[in-house]
Order: sequence, then C-alpha cells, then structure tokens
Amino acid sequence: MPHPRPLLLPPSAAALFADAGALRRSYLRLVALSSTFRHLDQILAVSIASGHYPLDPAPATSLLLRYSSLRASPSHLLRLFRAFPRPDRFLRNALLRSLPSLCPHLLFPCPDSFSFAFAATSLTTSWSHGGIAPSAADSSTRALHALVVTANYAADTFVASALAKLYSMLSRGDYARKVFDMVPSPDTVLWNTLLAGLSGSEALDVFVQMVSGRSVRPDSTTLASVLPAAAELGAVTMGRCVHAFAEKCGLAEHEHVLTGLISLYAKCGEVESASRLFDMMQKPDLVAYNALISGYSVNGMVGSSVDLFTESMAWGMRPNSSTLVALIPVYSPFGHELLAQCLQAFVLKSGFTANSPVSTAITTLYCRLNDMESARKTFDAMPEKTMESWNAIISGYAQNGLTEMAVALFEQMLVLNVRPNPTTISSTLSACAQLGALSLGKWVHKIITEEELEPNVYVTTALIDMYAKCGSISEARSIFNSMDNKNVVSWNAMIAGYGLHGQGAEALKLYKDMLAAHLLPTSTTFLSVLYACSHGGLVEEGRKVFLSMTDDYAIIPGVEHCTCMVDLLGRAGLLKEAFELISEFPKSSSGSGVWGALLGACMVHKDSDLAKLASQKLFELDPENTGYYVLLSNLYTSKKQYSEAAVVRQEAKSKKLVKTPGCTLIEIGDKPHVFLAGDRAHPQSEAIYSYLEKLTANMIEAGYRPETEVALYDVEEEEKEYMVKMHSEKLAIAFGLLSTEPGTEIRIIKNLRVCLDCHNATKFISKVTQRLIVVRDASRFHHFRDGACSCGDYW
Repeated sequence: MPHPRPLLLPPSAAALFADAGALRRSYLRLVALSSTFRHLDQILAVSIASGHYPLDPAPATSLLLRYSSLRASPSHLLRLFRAFPRPDRFLRNALLRSLPSLCPHLLFPCPDSFSFAFAATSLTTSWSHGGIAPSAADSSTRALHALVVTANYAADTFVASALAKLYSMLSRGDYARKVFDMVPSPDTVLWNTLLAGLSGSEALDVFVQMVSGRSVRPDSTTLASVLPAAAELGAVTMGRCVHAFAEKCGLAEHEHVLTGLISLYAKCGEVESASRLFDMMQKPDLVAYNALISGYSVNGMVGSSVDLFTESMAWGMRPNSSTLVALIPVYSPFGHELLAQCLQAFVLKSGFTANSPVSTAITTLYCRLNDMESARKTFDAMPEKTMESWNAIISGYAQNGLTEMAVALFEQMLVLNVRPNPTTISSTLSACAQLGALSLGKWVHKIITEEELEPNVYVTTALIDMYAKCGSISEARSIFNSMDNKNVVSWNAMIAGYGLHGQGAEALKLYKDMLAAHLLPTSTTFLSVLYACSHGGLVEEGRKVFLSMTDDYAIIPGVEHCTCMVDLLGRAGLLKEAFELISEFPKSSSGSGVWGALLGACMVHKDSDLAKLASQKLFELDPENTGYYVLLSNLYTSKKQYSEAAVVRQEAKSKKLVKTPGCTLIEIGDKPHVFLAGDRAHPQSEAIYSYLEKLTANMIEAGYRPETEVALYDVEEEEKEYMVKMHSEKLAIAFGLLSTEPGTEIRIIKNLRVCLDCHNATKFISKVTQRLIVVRDASRFHHFRDGACSCGDYW
C-alpha cells in the first residue's frame, strides 16, 4: 500500500474535537468522496494521528466499508477492525458483510439478525464472483446455519431469507427448504427467496402452497419467479392459472410479470398469445423484446425472430448478450448456416466475443450443425470458459459420436481444476456408454461420489445407462434400486438396459412395476419395452404393449415403434404378418428402418423373395447404405444363388460403396486394444494366433463346426474356414484369454452385428474355457456361459 501523503490539519483540531458531530460528518463526507486507496489511506492516517480513530466507530465503519467496496484484501480489513479497541455491533457487522469467508468468532459475543444475514450475504457474493471453492462454500454455509440455530435466530425471517438464498445459489434446494420450514410465519420475501431457488415442479408446488395458505400476499416478484418454472415444465395450463391469478390481484400489467408470461406462452408453443401480450405493452423494454425473440427461435420461427431483432434496433435499442443468445437459432439450426455466420460476424464486430453466454450459444449452434471444427474454434477463442461452455462442447462431441474427444476434454477440464456439474457428468457418461469403456465409466462414477453428485436424478440415470451399455446390468439395477426419487427417465433407462441384454421378461416386469407406481409411460417407455420384447422373442406380449400404447395412452406410434414391431414379428418368423403390418403403417412411418428390419428377418429365415422386395424399397430410400447390399448378397450366397449374389455385389461396387470394416475392442486393465479381421498389427499377434489354433482344436473336439455359408462363394471350403477364424471377435477373445487369469470375465465390443460363426464359436469358447464372455455388438449384448448365449440364439 503506497505511503500516504500528509494532509494539512485544520487550524484548531482541539476546537473541532469539542464538536464531535461536526468532525464525524467531516470524516464521513471525506470517506464518501474517496475513490482510491490513496484517498482512504490519507483519511485513515489523519484519523489515527489526531487520535480520533479509536474513539468514534461511525467513521471507522464507513472507512471499512469503503475499503471493502474498493476490493481491499481481507487481511487489511481485519487490521482496520482490530485497531479499534471497542468495536460496536455496527462495525462488527460491517466486517462480516465484507469478508469473503466465514469467521465464526467475529459473530460473537453480541450477534443480531444483521450479523448472520450479512455473513450469509458475504458468502453469497464471494461464491457468485468465484472467490471461494464449492466445497469451502458448502462447509461454511453449513457452519453458519449451525451457528444461526445455536443462537436462536433460525425463526428470524431476515436471517432465513439470506441463508435460503445462499443455499439456493449452491444448488442445495433441500437445505433451503429446511431453513424455510424452521420459520413459523414466513413473510413474502422469504417465500420469494425459496421460490427463486427452486425450479420445475418443486417451484410450482411451493407457489400453490403459498397461495393456499393465504397468510401472505404474493407480489410481482412471486409471479416472476414461478412463471419460468411453469415454462420449464411446459405446463401451459398452470401458466394460465398464474395469469388469471395475476389479473385477479392486479399484477398482470407489471412489466416483469408480462415479460414472464410472454416467455411462458412462447416456450409452450403458444406464440400467438405471447405476441398479443407483447403488443399490449406500451413501451416494451429490451427484456421483453428478448423474451419474444427467444420464443420465436425456440419455435423455429427464425424469420420472425430476425424481424423482431431488426425492429428493436430500429427503435435505438442496443442489443445485449441475452438478445444475441435469444437470436442464435440453436433450436432450428439446419437451413440457417448463413445466418449463423452473419451472427458470428455481428458478435465479432460488436465486441461480444468475450461474452461467455454468446460464445457458448454459438458453440452449441455449430455442435448441432455437426460442425465440430468451428465449434472447437469458438470454444478455444473464449477468454473465460464457463461451466456452460465446457458442457456445450463436451456434449457436442458426445452427441456427434466423437466420444474419445468428449472424454479427453473432460479430463482436460479436471486438470484445469474446473469442477464438473450434473450436465458435464451426464454428457461424459453418455460418451463412456457409447465407447463401452467400463473402466472410464467407473472412473467418472468415482468423481461423482467425490463431488457428492449422486443425489441428482439425472446423474444417477446417466450412471444406470452407462453401466447397462457397458455390460454391467446388475450394477445398473443396484443403482436403480438405491434411488429415492425415480422419474420416468430413470425407469426408461433401466427397462432399455434389460432389453439391450435380452432380458425381456425382466423388462416387462419392471414396466408393470412402473405402472403400479402410478407413473405414466411415455413414447420412450413403449419403445424400450417393444425393443425388449423384440430381442426376447416375446411376440404376444409385444402385440399387447403395442395396442396398449394407442388404446390406453393415446400415444401415436412413431417410426421407431413400427420398426420394433416389424423386427419382433420378423425375428419370430412371422414374415407375412410383418409385411402386412408395414402396409398398415402411415407413409411417414414406413422408412428405411422398417424395411431394414424386414430384410434382416428375411436373412435369418432365408426368404429370398420377400428379401428382394424389401431391398428394392431400401435401395430407393437409402441407396448409400452398404449394409443392405451385404445382407442381400449374404442371403443369396447362403442359398447358393451365386449369380444373384454377384449382381448385388457388382451393383454396390459400381456405386463405389464400401463395407464398414468390422473391428472389436477389448479392455485389459485400463488399456483398450482394437482388432480388425486378420489383424497382425498387435505386438502379441504371433502368440494370439498360436493360442487361437489350439483353442479351435479344443472347440472342434467339443463339437464346433465353422459356419461358412455366407463366406465368399468363389473360394475353397478350407479357405472359408480360415477366413471366419480370423474375425476380429475371435482375435479379441483369444487375446483376453491370454492376458487374464483363469475365471476372469471377458468383455468385448463389436462395431457390427456379430456373425453366425462367431456367435456359435463364442458359445464353444465359453464352454471349453469355463469363462463368462460378454459381447456387445451393434444391436445388443450377448452373455455366453457354459456353451449357451443369453439371447437364446435369437438375435
């Protein structure tokens, strides 16, 4: 701190001491006029030199607060406080209000309601400015709460409001509710504080409780807090009730309430109602413009959004970051690439590049346009990366299938000491699930435990999904059973997990348990149940569920539901019924997925005539998909119709279509190993092939015979056997058996559907080695044990 320049003392300091009031007013005026540390240091020096500083707490309090407003260090503030011999309550409270962390000893010996409220406010400010770590803020808040209870101030509405606000900022709505419940007669401010910290159905429930009690009168702040919660849930009926209540109470004309209603109706798809309310405003401000611009964007009305933005500019309004975030067409990006580029140019020109929300919105836009290169450039150019920006890029990588990049960026985030939130964790777990990387998923689970994020329903649901897709269905069920508050998404994830593992009966049982728990099934629920029935051969049960979907719950089947039904019937050999069902579907539901399911069933049941019809439809709908040509060619080959197979292969060749190469991943320890068919690039390839020879001999002794019917028809049978023996699944399994202790479970992931021979071979391998082998292919899991597969050869 610079050395203070001496000030000239008044000619008669003794005379001024006689008039203490005049001297106090002089000091207070000088402090109020000070704008730098140097000014304050000079006033402090004069006050100490004159002997006045330790005598009058008012100037000392004013000085301390002014130093605090100029961001003086906590140590300097403490020195100012300790230099005063007998600090009164006002000076003590001023210090509590100014310190970034809780100092419990400063609250005593004579705290009042302001002492606790100021301490809570100080922690709130420090947390919002990033001046305190989440764990430190959480522990300090709990300590303060304990002191409040001990000092018998838990029922004070002023203290409770400050404490509830702090808990809400820390995303601890459960503790905010506990603070609220300890106040016997909460006032409107406390109700509003609780409401502001809650979201969704919790906020709506609290509002209904507040209105029903009639002990307090809601104000405009109450309504402005509850309307976003209704908008978040899409609860337009509840929103209309709030609107009617606002009209009845004379609050509907309030600007904040009107803006909240505009946002509500727009987000619920009632853009016309939102527009009418906007037109009712005599002089809509920028916030109102932003609400309607956002509403247009959310509903895909990009042209109207741009027109309203232009209108606001014409009225001389200067757009802020919220305007630009509302304008960026994140919800309907396709077809608006030029607008995206123009907006990015406008952002650069207007100097908004350093604004995190704007850059995050642009990052999200590029992610949804599948332009991850531009998204990453925007992200990297951000000078300050917020939690939202990290979430946008990580989820973008995960959703675009670049799972390794998503996980790598998550690891980089942790190295930079940026702590993940539930959204980050959910996106990273999704990437782990896509990769099938169980070791990575367990590592993320450990971080969840360390960050105490397990109570979050979305995180727990993502964990269920990850464990199910990584092969640990029992661990997924254990987590599901441990959940206190399961939502419909949690039930759907667990039902889908059972379907993925071919446990159709378990999926159906869980579906019935869900209905018994009075939860309404969604379109996704029915998709998960139908998928489980399809992969479990539960034909009659699948029919009943499909009918119940429309008859009992008025849910119109989508393309995916129709595909599942065709797959269910086709796998069961009911090809004619499957074909007739397709003719009953609306044209919008008869896409390539439906015909692809029928073609796959024709392959299993060797119906080349129907396969030819299905393939013709597929070549029209999806001519670039190599898989359909491969399926049809393999079918002809298996029926020894070699000339037809040659025609199909030649057609694919003429279109320059290339079959996706099959590859298989296996994790040994924490290290992934990837094998291709006939792969000899692995350092242990010689040992792998040698072991595979011995293993095949043992399998043949046990009754194994290679399935070569779909191998190339123009090669000798012995060569066909050699070709299928070198498939990537067999190489990965052989490596796993070589690299692990006897009895250890083997897990592999195949990028394509496992072939007939590899499926048959793996059954024999599990028998001769007495190992459990879990295989995840492109459509489901297979658990091989003692010569049998969990799918019952029904895949």
